[in-house]
Amino acid sequence: MLYARLIVMRLLKAVVVLFLIVIFNFFLIQMAPGDPAAILAGEAGATDEEFLRQLRERFGLDQPIYVQLWRYVSGIAMLDFGWSYRQGMPVLDLILARLPATLLLTGTAFVLSLALGIVAGSMAAARVKKPSGSIIMALALLFYATPLFWVALMAVVLFSVFLGWLPAYGMYTVGAGHTGFALVLDVAKHLILPATTLALFFMAIYTRMTRASMLEASQQDYVKTARAKGLAPGVIQRRHILRNALLPIITLAGLQAGQMVGGAILTETVFAWPGIGRLMFEALQQRDYNLLLGIFFFSAALVIVFNIITDLVYRLADPRIKEAS
Repeated sequence: MLYARLIVMRLLKAVVVLFLIVIFNFFLIQMAPGDPAAILAGEAGATDEEFLRQLRERFGLDQPIYVQLWRYVSGIAMLDFGWSYRQGMPVLDLILARLPATLLLTGTAFVLSLALGIVAGSMAAARVKKPSGSIIMALALLFYATPLFWVALMAVVLFSVFLGWLPAYGMYTVGAGHTGFALVLDVAKHLILPATTLALFFMAIYTRMTRASMLEASQQDYVKTARAKGLAPGVIQRRHILRNALLPIITLAGLQAGQMVGGAILTETVFAWPGIGRLMFEALQQRDYNLLLGIFFFSAALVIVFNIITDLVYRLADPRIKEAS
């Protein structure tokens, strides 16, 4: 009952937040330079005012701002995100076609970065005064400070061009005609480079956070009591230190999960991964504002969903936390 009430309250707040985000994004796009009608007319080779007027009238760009806003907000309420000028199809269909690829990439990168970050951070905390612990933290700092796009390009050069171990772009081999398990293996092979590249930056954050949190937890009284009882160091490390050190990591992971969608823009562009990050980049280049607004909405919705899941996981990890009245 407590979790059901929590979910309902979070969903009600999410509706308000999404509404404000929709309003903000709409006016942000309105202030952006460039006229979609002028761009379409220029590509069609027609720059006369009559053709521009017809395009603006066709897409509703000739209406006052408040009318366009009302149509957009009322359309979202009916799950109608408008029409993509450049792609020639509904925005919702475009996003839903690309969303699974982004969820696959970000989900894999999230699990990989969280698992490796916790393991590496635990090892660094257990070897805080040893060279191996310093090496782990030096690598974490290196991955944190290195630009994501540079890591992606170097990964393509090394593993695809020089070694030829992994494919450099795409989600699957075009024209191979794989089906069933062969298709799964093909997608997994294409997923290795972009998922690992995206995970390295966030893995560095989790490594540093895990180490700091475990070192802090190791100084608590309950850890000293466990040591006085003669428990094995490995048991103390896993059951008493790591378990209590996970709480701030869960909070950080929930916040970082939403940011991975933004990080996926560079990764998907470099590796030609057919997700909404690459779709956002293409829409920005093409001044496809309806498509941009739709992607912004879905990105914000994903962040809110991740935050709600984080709240639930946090309460499961620490039963002492009660819902605020």
